[in-house]
Amino acid sequence: MNLANRITIARIFLVPVVTFLLLVRFHFWTLTINHRTTTGSEMIAALVFILAASTDGLDGYIARKHQMITNFGKFLDPIADKLLISAVLISLVEMQRLSAWVAILIISREFAVTALRLVAAVEGIVIAASRIAKWKTAIQIVAMVALMLNNFPFSYVGVPFDTIMVYLMVLFTLWSGIDYFVKNKSIINVNA
Repeated sequence: MNLANRITIARIFLVPVVTFLLLVRFHFWTLTINHRTTTGSEMIAALVFILAASTDGLDGYIARKHQMITNFGKFLDPIADKLLISAVLISLVEMQRLSAWVAILIISREFAVTALRLVAAVEGIVIAASRIAKWKTAIQIVAMVALMLNNFPFSYVGVPFDTIMVYLMVLFTLWSGIDYFVKNKSIINVNA
């Protein structure tokens, strides 16, 4: 197994670590600002999540640079991404920091686009990530970290940064999902 695929597998193994830290909150240290509490385990979870999310770009870069692209990696990389994003979204719903409809919308979009890519792959077509989708991913990561940290440090100054990021996350999720299906409608028409 090559290095890029090992990094992808490491991202999968970080999923239960992040969810454990979020859902089994250790109160060895807490910070409360304006009636919002952030625990030490939530801060560690956010750091682990950032590490895991950053491996997405790293594994792809290494695979391309060193010509390590494999079918296994092509299949596993998007699965690892969906697992990480879905697990954190569901955890945030459980923590009552995110509305369930937002998580359902985002997870549904992720799986719909993955299905579109699988249909395209059967036809021998590779659908690359669009610029909007890359922005969507970055916004999702920032929004989820803000929610994990319960809006820390923005709660110091009373700025609802986490709420703003959730709205942006929903907007870019919808926009990028529609963009994929509009740009690839020929794939859908051929297979319908």
